[in-house]
Amino acid sequence: MVTHTCVYLQLPQWSKWSSEAGSTSPYTHSPSSLLSFGYSARVFHLTAIINIFSSGTRMHSSVCAADTMEVVEMVLGGRVNKSLVSLIQQSGGRAVGLSGKDGDLLRARQMIEKDIGYVGEVTRVDPTLLRSLVDSGYLPVVATVATDENGQALNVNADTAAGEIAAALQAEKLILMTDVPGVLKDKNDVSTKYNQLNIRECRQLTEEGIIAGGMIPKVQCCIRCLSQGVTAAHIIDGRSRHSILMELLTDEGVGTMITG
Repeated sequence: MVTHTCVYLQLPQWSKWSSEAGSTSPYTHSPSSLLSFGYSARVFHLTAIINIFSSGTRMHSSVCAADTMEVVEMVLGGRVNKSLVSLIQQSGGRAVGLSGKDGDLLRARQMIEKDIGYVGEVTRVDPTLLRSLVDSGYLPVVATVATDENGQALNVNADTAAGEIAAALQAEKLILMTDVPGVLKDKNDVSTKYNQLNIRECRQLTEEGIIAGGMIPKVQCCIRCLSQGVTAAHIIDGRSRHSILMELLTDEGVGTMITG
């Protein structure tokens, strides 16, 4: 289970390598992978939506408008999704583009208590469609637009959604790809990266303010999926060449691995 749009350059190569190796994927329970993604700089450029942050979770100043949510859904489920699918298939993979609406994959409730508009948190995952695709050798590419009980589209944090999907699929590993090497003791010094942490240490570092900002929801979703049976979660720099392979196939890894 992989998340984030940093995989534009990496995932196609990984998908092809994994297929050629013929081995069970480290991301899910079967010989394939799953990509979940949400907002990226590319989406902001296309929709001219301005970032704001709330407790480390990226929100959007205009997302409360229904017409803006329609644009978000169109870009995530359309142009960005199909661009990823095309890249994967150009490299020999077999990809299928989905959103959280398809097959009732993601249900969510609107976070009305935070007054941030059409932003939701996942309440239920139905992995039936994903299991069918993965078992057939396809790589699902999921845009994390969910629906509430009334059918309203809601934007869901991609990391959080990936963690919930990983748990529902009983995945062995969750990999969050971002633009930092992992959890850092000093955010300005990459040499202070933690190679491995457990849940207790993550909570302590959060209380101390070392895990802060945008790293908070990433670590929280790691903790949540670990508590639901995922064996390990990894936070790695998706910009680094072959970081997925280096993290999974070397003893030292390149990111931060979080375990129970």
